[in-house]
Amino acid sequence: MKKEIYITDYSCVTPLGFDVSSNWNHLLEGQSGVALHTIIENQEAFYASIIDTEKLNEEFKNKFENQNFTRLEKMFLLSLQPLVEKHQITEETAFILSTTKGNISLLKNQTELPEGVYLSTLAQKIADTFGFKTKPVVVSNACVSGVMAIAVAKSMILTGKYKDAFVIAGDEVSEFVISGFNSFQAIGTEPCKPYDQNRNGINIGEAAAAVYITLEPKENESFRFKILGDSAVNDANHISGPSRTGDGLYASIRNAMTEAGVTPEQIGFISAHGTATLYNDEMEAIAFNRMDLQQVPLNSMKGYYGHCLGASGLLESIISMESARHETLIPSKNFEEPGVSQPLNIITENQPAAVKYILKTASGFGGCNAAVVLEKC
Repeated sequence: MKKEIYITDYSCVTPLGFDVSSNWNHLLEGQSGVALHTIIENQEAFYASIIDTEKLNEEFKNKFENQNFTRLEKMFLLSLQPLVEKHQITEETAFILSTTKGNISLLKNQTELPEGVYLSTLAQKIADTFGFKTKPVVVSNACVSGVMAIAVAKSMILTGKYKDAFVIAGDEVSEFVISGFNSFQAIGTEPCKPYDQNRNGINIGEAAAAVYITLEPKENESFRFKILGDSAVNDANHISGPSRTGDGLYASIRNAMTEAGVTPEQIGFISAHGTATLYNDEMEAIAFNRMDLQQVPLNSMKGYYGHCLGASGLLESIISMESARHETLIPSKNFEEPGVSQPLNIITENQPAAVKYILKTASGFGGCNAAVVLEKC
């Protein structure tokens, strides 16, 4: 008999709030964390979604005695704490950390490589803080990292060595990240507009998110989502550009849906990547149409959170599960006029929907693509 793996709890720290309920309520109201910020001295302000550092420090001070953590580490710890308080850590508990850049800010003005910049060091520090007994696993595969971390947790539990897993994902806005995306001329000059005719680039965002995944959900769990299928495929097209035919994303979706045993007609909602860049949005539209998913309600959360890099896939999975729980689909913010060559059923206003099967997708630099199918139980 096939083992069934469940997500039974989650938490997040974002510019819209330091818990899931705050985020959900702000999303229902159409609020966005995207605003003008100055990150690099002597450069013009640009649109990004950034957590208020003063509020972050205040929240952290109220919940942790030891204050010797970086800003990103505080985001991680605050997002993970609510889950650790409710679920026991044992010798059979896995700990997985997803991030693309980690503590990259520690490199600023340094002549030598600080120990804390290593992703393995970051993961171990978080694990030690909460007393994890197994060796941490780091997932760092560009912008699909958050979705892949769910798949990695599922695979680790299926080996029989682990009974449950805590998955945490996070990245922060930094000069390094901004400079990198600027070099690709990918950052938009206004709030991003995924799939819209007038989109002109991404907004960078930051967040931390955490989920608890288990083989043996408790009877009193308030909700549970089964991880039915997952896949990751690299189209090997270009260091920063996806395949124009959507080959990698198409294959990922096909594989995940095949494993899940669901048809296009059964998918109730797609939480897409939707970065608001010309090639990404077009590639996604092609891939969804190749899978005959063009009629499925779809949104991108980038208009609310910006692109949170290694956190985006996990955070957006959480919001998609909240949508299914509350039977309400959130619009794809800032979308007005279709700007892709293939039809998509993009959500334009809060709408009721009884969703059983969710498709979450992500794509990233290096041609990586990932998909996961979740079932509301």
